Amino acid sequence: MATSETLDLGAYMSNSIRNIMAKAYKSVLSNPREAKFAYRMQTLFQKSEKRRRKMLEQEGLEVPPFLISSISTTCNLHCKGCYARSNGIAEDVAANQKATLAPEQWQAIFTEAADMGINFSLIAGGEPFMRKDILEKIAEVKDMIFPIFTNGTLIGPSYIKFLKAHLNMVPIISIEGTAMGTDERRGQGVFKRAIQSMALLKEEDLFFGTSITVTTENYHLVTSPEFIDTLRGYGCKIVFYVEYVPTEAGTEHLAFGDEEVAEMEALLEERRNAYSDIIFLSFPGDEKALGGCLASGRGFFHIGPDGSAEPCPFSPFSDSNVATMGVRKALQSPLFRKIRAAKALGWEHTGGCTLFEHREEIEKMVI
Repeated sequence: MATSETLDLGAYMSNSIRNIMAKAYKSVLSNPREAKFAYRMQTLFQKSEKRRRKMLEQEGLEVPPFLISSISTTCNLHCKGCYARSNGIAEDVAANQKATLAPEQWQAIFTEAADMGINFSLIAGGEPFMRKDILEKIAEVKDMIFPIFTNGTLIGPSYIKFLKAHLNMVPIISIEGTAMGTDERRGQGVFKRAIQSMALLKEEDLFFGTSITVTTENYHLVTSPEFIDTLRGYGCKIVFYVEYVPTEAGTEHLAFGDEEVAEMEALLEERRNAYSDIIFLSFPGDEKALGGCLASGRGFFHIGPDGSAEPCPFSPFSDSNVATMGVRKALQSPLFRKIRAAKALGWEHTGGCTLFEHREEIEKMVI
């Protein structure tokens, strides 16, 4: 029997997705092709919501509305504080790289997920655009949207052609606010290349967005009306704020505390009211309002390059593999159940990520 908290969370997330798609539809009305796609996905998401609710009622299986999937173990940049490198997902030396699923395996995983009513998977890496073979396969899963988190340096004519043919593949280009901030973290000239990619996408009237790591030092700048107006000028339709997780020692002061989380939510609400043509998202956002962290299948879970089912990208522990057992069984993994049963998702933490801060306790739960 589902609890009232579960039902409240499900309703909250379903309403959020409906609102996101409604706004996406409005923002592309001038582009008939994009508008037709957005309208189809709106209808699909309504059916998927009912499917997820039915599975919860009949099987007691809580199906999250989205996934996060790291498909690449390599990257062409070395960004400071990169969680993928700190967790061993991205490596330069071939001998140290994790095993990676074949393109057909990823396609099978997302086909099953779509059949269960999961319509989003955030695609991460490494750098996803280094694995065009995988992107081409998963693009064929038409009942899912794939926001691709990318540094934006590899988008050229070939990828523009690919993205025009597959509107369910949505580039989310990472910058750190200003050119100086981006290049300082990501490397000299990266900001210019990212903006050039945005220009190519805008020229073709393609739907895309940006992701920005927010810290105690930059969140006022990157949420300011002046900065949002600049992003609008670039053609961004989505602004995705990701709270900094201190994967490097000595950077703990950059992570949000309760005060910054509350202020960030208030700022985003102001921007949502002021900009009807831009979607503003935050991760992890105000967890307290949702009864805690959404990881471990409560709202999402992370799939590693080798198919390992992990609570989240910042908590790379696993006792199950999606490639061998499928999405449905992975959602019922002992580790996920232990985390939820221990109320670990509501543990106190200073900011960024609950499970990262309590990684030693999570590691002990792995069989």
